[in-house]
This record gives sequence, structure tokens and C-alpha cells, in this order.
Amino acid sequence: MLPKIVIVGRPNVGKSSLLNMLAGRRISIVDDMAGVTRDRIAATAEIPGQPGEEPRPVEVIDTGGYGIKDSQNLTREVEQQIANGLAEAHLVLFVVDAQTGVVPLDQTVAEVLRQSLGKGTDRKPCLVIVNKVDAEKLEADAYEAASLGLGQPLFISAKTGHNKRLFLDTLRREIDRLNLPDTPEDTLDPGIRIAIVGKRNAGKSTLTNALAGDQRVIVSEAEGTTRDAVDVRFEVPTDDGNATRVFTAIDTAGVRKRKSMKQDIEYYAHHRALRSIRRADVCLLLIDATLPISQVDKQLGHEILEHHRPTVIVINKWDLAEKNHTEEEYAEYLDNELKGFSFAPIVFISAKNEEGMREMLALVANLYEQANHRVGTGEINRVVETIMAERGPSSKHGKIAKVYYATQTAVHPPTVTIFVNDPDLFNPNYQRFILNRFRDELPYSEVPINLQIRGKPKQTLAERLEGKHDH
Repeated sequence: MLPKIVIVGRPNVGKSSLLNMLAGRRISIVDDMAGVTRDRIAATAEIPGQPGEEPRPVEVIDTGGYGIKDSQNLTREVEQQIANGLAEAHLVLFVVDAQTGVVPLDQTVAEVLRQSLGKGTDRKPCLVIVNKVDAEKLEADAYEAASLGLGQPLFISAKTGHNKRLFLDTLRREIDRLNLPDTPEDTLDPGIRIAIVGKRNAGKSTLTNALAGDQRVIVSEAEGTTRDAVDVRFEVPTDDGNATRVFTAIDTAGVRKRKSMKQDIEYYAHHRALRSIRRADVCLLLIDATLPISQVDKQLGHEILEHHRPTVIVINKWDLAEKNHTEEEYAEYLDNELKGFSFAPIVFISAKNEEGMREMLALVANLYEQANHRVGTGEINRVVETIMAERGPSSKHGKIAKVYYATQTAVHPPTVTIFVNDPDLFNPNYQRFILNRFRDELPYSEVPINLQIRGKPKQTLAERLEGKHDH
């Protein structure tokens, strides 16, 4: 079983910085504004052991700040998320701020923990982490954290790495004491990574929660309640019921029109959404069926196409819109409004009612297989030869296009490189023609294909080797 470590504390004590330090990369947005993290952010990490010991995989969960007074009145939802996190935790890290010292809200959090951690042998271990300690003087000043009644505090700086080794050694000892059984999930296999992208309030968090089976992400009528990209790993039984398929859903922050991104935090969230697209194996472009296709929908679609990501167009809230359109009518409307996705499959769902989930995940798995398929060089050259015979590119200044050979140079996205005498003869319109014919002839009917037209190398590898043998 993968140990679950939950980080709790009042706002702005450095919980997100601690998560980022453990994960070894930036997972949560770090900012001086209290209440930046409003969801439970989950990340996998490996805790090192002593020399000769294997690192121990863990799941680290960063909760929202306790007692947060959010501008969108999400206090109750945030504190419910913290309660959910504590319920599933094996180990709790209670973070306080060395620079402000223990404040009344820290005492409140400590009281909640004393009531929530259990008693006797069933009591969950808790480490008090005094963060933002950059010098021994601050350590001396921070001993008041011992008065919280949850054990001797550890003094660290998640930002600078002060006492990081001591912290990791202590954390590893506590994890080993849990004596949790090893299971296959400890390999941290993320399975198929799905980026759930869409404009604000399109239903991304509701969809993530429907897939995960619990409210991992705050759902509210207020727009933009998800600021971080939240990773949620889940398993779904295969059709025959004999195995499970692993997915990781990345619930990205909602994207606004660029001109409205006034705060730094919105800027970071926007770039986090774009990074999630780059990380994804498959994207779910979530469209709100109750609203017209917007410029933001088109902007997100453009970003997905730029990165050649396999995409399912997910029409959410269809239960509210189907009385006004048939699926065929809406698909035609979508084709006119959202250019470049004519090959992408469409699924109609209600995330709130958990309708259409199985069909959607089946499409995700199918696109993943298509994008990772490799076609032999002989087959690709046969198809290219057929395309050229059917309709070759126009000549230019009397120069006729010639193809030397074609080969698949990568998967995910499927990348086909065609070596020719003059790349300028293969204009964008003709390249689109090639791509459409590839979708007809090759097993890539529903995924983006990266087509590269290259001039013939001055000398092939075989020619260079032959020349070397002649001397």
C-alpha cells in the first residue's frame, strides 16, 4: 500500500513549498497570497533511505489552508477537503511558520488534529514541521511550537533546503514504522495521463471527482475554484473484469481570456494548465453544452493542436442542453466553430450525474493505443507512393517534386518524416492532403499526426559507409 502523507496547517505557512520539495518539482503554485492552494493537491514522491536501502514511494497530499477566508467564501469547502485528507492519511505533517511564531489559528489546527488523529495504538503519527527556519537563531525562537502538544518540532526551510536531510531521515523512519504491505501500486505507475482542460466553470473538477470517486477537488458555483493542476490517480476495471486500467487525471486550472489575467496567481495557473497539456498522454477538451463556443475554447483547442495531443471533445452538461439539440446537430455546430478537430472523437456526458464516463474512458484508451502504434517503413512508403500517384504536389519553376523515402521517426505523437528533393514544393495545403490520406490508410484515424518534410541528406549513412570501405 502506498503511504499517504497529508500536509496541513493554516494559510501561507509553506505547505505547498514543502510538497514541491518532496516531489522534486513544482506541483503547487507558491505565492505570498494566503489561500493559494484551495484543493487537495496530490503528488507522488520517493523518500530516500539509508545507504543501500531502496527509496520508498509515497503519495503526498497538500491540503488547503485551515481557516482560510477566501474571497469566494470557500471556507467550508476547504475545511471539508482537509477533513477528507486527514481521514485517508497514514501520516500527518503539521506545518507552522517560524517567522510569525505560533498564532491562535495554529492552536486551533492543533486542537483539530488532537481530535482527528485517534488514540492509543490507532493514533496516526504526526510530525510538527516548523518551516521558514534559515538560521540557528530562528530555531531557538521557534521552540514554542513544542507547546502545541503534538511532539517535538522539526526545524526546516522547504525553500532553501535547511535541515532537509534530517527531515527526510525522520520522515523515512516514521513511514517504515507504519509497516504497510507492499502492493503493485507502489510502482507509482501513472497509467494514461489525462489532462482535463476547459474554460472556467465548465465542470472540470466535477468530472475529476466523478472519475476519482471522492471529492478530491473543490466544486463550487464560483468560477476558478481550482488554481493548481491537481493529479488524481484512479483505476477502472477492464471490460472483461479480469484486470484494471490505471489513469491519472490532471484537473487543470480554468483558463480565462488573456486580457483578464490581472493577478500573478492567474498567470501561474494559466501556465500550469498549458504545462498539463504538455504532460498529458490524452487531453479531454471540456465544452459546456449550455454556452456558446467561446474564444477561450478555441484558444485551448489551438494549444492542444500545437502540442499534437490526442483529444476527446467532451460535451459536458448535455442533460441540460439535449432538449435543444440532437447530438448530430451539435457535432455539426462544433465542426464549424472549433477548427482543426474534425478527426477527434466526441462524447456527450453529464459529469454531475456521472453519465458517459465509461464511453469517455474507452475513447481515451483507444486514442492512447493509436498514438503509440508504430507502422513499418515498408507500409508507410507504400502509402506515400499511392498518395503521390493519386495526386502529386504542383511543380514550381519547372521543378517536379520527388520523394526519396518515408519513415516513422517517433510515436506519441505519431511522427512521419518524408525525405524529398525540395521541401518548398510540399506546401501546407498539400501537407494537409497527405495527413488526411494518412488517416484513411494508417491506424491513426483519430489522433494528430506530426508530418515532417525534409530535404534529402547530402549523403546517406549507407553511402558514407560505402565510401569509407573504398579507401
